[in-house]
Amino acid sequence: MITHITLDDLDDLALGAAVLGTGGGGDPYIGKLLARNAIEQFGPVPLIQLEDLPDATKVLTCGAMGAPTILIEKIASGEELGLAFDTYEAHVGYKIEAVMPFEAGGVNSTTPVMIAAQRGLPLVDADGMGRAFPQLEMETFNVYGVPAAPVAIADEQGNCGIITTQSAAKAEWIARGITIRMGGQAYIANYGMDGETARRVSVPGTVSLAIGIGRTLREARENHQDMIKALIEFFATTHYEEARIIGSGKVTDVSRRMENGWSVGIVTIEPFGGGEPMRIRIQNENLVVEQGSDVLAIVPDLICLLDVDTSEPILTERLRYGQRVNVLAVRVPPIMRTPEALEVFGPRAFGLKHDYVGLGL
Repeated sequence: MITHITLDDLDDLALGAAVLGTGGGGDPYIGKLLARNAIEQFGPVPLIQLEDLPDATKVLTCGAMGAPTILIEKIASGEELGLAFDTYEAHVGYKIEAVMPFEAGGVNSTTPVMIAAQRGLPLVDADGMGRAFPQLEMETFNVYGVPAAPVAIADEQGNCGIITTQSAAKAEWIARGITIRMGGQAYIANYGMDGETARRVSVPGTVSLAIGIGRTLREARENHQDMIKALIEFFATTHYEEARIIGSGKVTDVSRRMENGWSVGIVTIEPFGGGEPMRIRIQNENLVVEQGSDVLAIVPDLICLLDVDTSEPILTERLRYGQRVNVLAVRVPPIMRTPEALEVFGPRAFGLKHDYVGLGL
């Protein structure tokens, strides 16, 4: 069991976070650099399991908001989350005692490591998405009753603010608008809760899961083993239970645009063996894989594009014509498949016409 996140864990964490990011979540490489600098300066970060979290511990979740494509050019200073935490603490009148990612994928798996190191706090091995989702209300925290507000939001220019509202959806709408005004990328801290609540509403073990995914891929590559096989076998040992390759082919079209602060579009993949093309709809993350009238995988299950030759996950902002990809699908844990959860981040929440059918169910 991992008890501390050290410099040696960061490459594995970033790689695993890219898989859990399902194409979105922001490039974890940037967050990895920020986390590396913080650990070098302040030391390793204690990683605490949900079951070991004291009931009264004051937990705050955090991460980045905005379109992943913007993160490529709008680099964080490393001070944004510290400003957001200061703003939050000043508003609520107490000190935060533990940090938790609100998202398991992409940059939001690594920037919480940075702020935990900077402030000398433990990191909770859990999150509220079990992957990456594009909207602030799409959290198990929200599904199971934790208020999203207050939300502290900050950018690299030192601008910051507090959002107070009665609904997570309204918090998303206001924070998204501010993020757009901040240049399309901002950093937020919200969903404050105590340890007892965190145990009830969080997806457990996702920080160590990301590290395990990255380690599995790295060790398989170093040992000249089948990386895809190793990854699928690893998922079978976790609470994600089911993973498989649902298609392989060549990227023949990428239609992508910015809309309301998100990167949205459709990726078309021509199967190697012929047949109808696969089309993946994206809203920051990969939402659904369709082939003709068939749905091969759909949100909230994970859909990740892996390079055929290297098995590296490909982020949506880095998709290009001609790339050869495997399409990996992974079934999410039970806490994310309840009727209450599917109402918040199932297919209909994204305007998709399909009902959810879990991979392998």
